Amino acid sequence: MNEGKIIVGLDIGTTKVACIVGQKAENGKIEILGYGKTVSTGVRRGVVTNIFDTVEAIKTAVKQASDQSGVEINRVSVGIAGQHIKSLQHRGVMMRDNHEIEITEAELERLRNDTFKINMTPGEEIIDVIRQDTYVDGELATNPVGMLGNKIEANFHVIIGQTSAAKNIVKCIESAGLEMDYMILEPIASAQAVLDDEEKDAGVVLVDIGGGTTDIAIFKDKKIQHTAVIPFGGNIITEDICTGCSIIKHYAEEVKVKFGSALASENRDDEVVSIPGIRGREPKEISFKNLANIIQARLEEIFELVNYEIQKAKTENQLIAGIVLTGGGAMMRHIQQLAEFKTGLEVRIGYPNEHLNKTTMKELSSPMYSTSIGIVIETIARMDHDEYLKASQAAQPAMSSRAVVPEETVVDTEEPEVVEEREDDSKKKKKKGIDLKKIVVSFTEFFTPDNIE
Repeated sequence: MNEGKIIVGLDIGTTKVACIVGQKAENGKIEILGYGKTVSTGVRRGVVTNIFDTVEAIKTAVKQASDQSGVEINRVSVGIAGQHIKSLQHRGVMMRDNHEIEITEAELERLRNDTFKINMTPGEEIIDVIRQDTYVDGELATNPVGMLGNKIEANFHVIIGQTSAAKNIVKCIESAGLEMDYMILEPIASAQAVLDDEEKDAGVVLVDIGGGTTDIAIFKDKKIQHTAVIPFGGNIITEDICTGCSIIKHYAEEVKVKFGSALASENRDDEVVSIPGIRGREPKEISFKNLANIIQARLEEIFELVNYEIQKAKTENQLIAGIVLTGGGAMMRHIQQLAEFKTGLEVRIGYPNEHLNKTTMKELSSPMYSTSIGIVIETIARMDHDEYLKASQAAQPAMSSRAVVPEETVVDTEEPEVVEEREDDSKKKKKKGIDLKKIVVSFTEFFTPDNIE
């Protein structure tokens, strides 16, 4: 499905805005038609802080992608991240009127949509809801579609963000003259680009080290278990180098990329780089080892926070596939060894080229483009699901479910049954009342004067 349809993914990051134009090829992989990239100055730690600068960056990246691909771009799917993102678990329950009618995908979607109705703290909204385990009459069902049953229950991973942050992204898209297809959580998009089903089944942590944030997604049994956004990324390392080496940001970023290392022990004391002085001042000599010490200290802090999120998700002993590092920060030398040392897990660097056609430009195989390519992949998956859902609804016009009972709490699974039982009891009482009226009427007619001898 959706083969040949043009999809545009837009990654509005802290350091760059990237736009990818792609389509699904016949072999199921992604064919990249064109891309654009420009510097981002209106975003800080994944959150838009300057509407005008962000809109201009979007226009520039989109124009580059449009010119290269020869495609007029009107609609995009966009990623969302930032330290305001958090997640929780929710249990939904649905009772069905007729257990002899097969469960449909439309019913499961209705149960998912009802999760968007749970109460949020003022200023927050639900960004996305992802179904995990599904139960039919209390039994786990790997695919409940086509099964028979009275009650459907499902666990959902609910992603929450600040309403203002989401609205500012939408405003930037609209101000750039574009329409939005989907808003996708960036770690979910990155996972689509660099992880395979085998890793998701075995248990894996996706760590996307971007410019402003480090995004985390934990998978087990092919289901998302936990998502989080750490408010540290490559930019804070650059700022540390500025302070520690007393150089301006431009040079700090350059020496980080060209000479940086995540392990100080892998560098010699006599290796140095000379940085030009400001306005005629003497050049500065920076030791590679000193540079690596600064980088290592900040990366260790990031990996300690990754460990915290793993423990928070209670998956520390279930991650057979270990950690997959991606994003621009994953290109740092020796970062794989440092991550293995700090987490005790196997680590590999994730590249998006496994999902791309061989004809794709080599520069897009970099971890730097994992998020934007992942947005394209996730958009195609969601469009396929929406088409499948429409087909399911057309085939089953009469819905067999009676009602969805929203829950007020996250892990309360018993209350909906009680509510339903009360409804059933009230119906029974109502039926009994009607029967009593009939009895009274019949007795009244029997004792009328015409019936008395």
